[in-house]
Amino acid sequence: MSRNRLGFTLIELMVVLLILAMLTTIAAPRVTKYLGKAKWQAAQTQVEALSAAVDAFVLDVGRPPTDAEGLAVLLNAPREAASWDGPYIKKSASLTDPWGRPYSYRSPGQHSDYDIFTLAADAREGGEGDDADVGNW
Repeated sequence: MSRNRLGFTLIELMVVLLILAMLTTIAAPRVTKYLGKAKWQAAQTQVEALSAAVDAFVLDVGRPPTDAEGLAVLLNAPREAASWDGPYIKKSASLTDPWGRPYSYRSPGQHSDYDIFTLAADAREGGEGDDADVGNW
């Protein structure tokens, strides 16, 4: 007499779950590594875009934003800049790095007329790899 099987046995389910757990254990570190690298590269691209926006601001106004004005001046006109022709960026979200912190701005900068930078994943100066600072220098 042959019995019809209508599903999986508990052992078959356990084997499948074990295989999935093993694959996850192998793949998770690689995915995390690529995610960190992608955030760092996104920060690089955003810093370059913000630098271009500040350069456009300088062309219109004749000076870089002050420390007090910061990067917010790329969205909202300062009182004393009649020749402001912005906004120079589309969204306020562009002022936030991939780790959820606002980009830092310094004028005059230590590396050029102005510095735009993020301290990356570790939120500390310096670092290597995905923890390396990202700036317009």
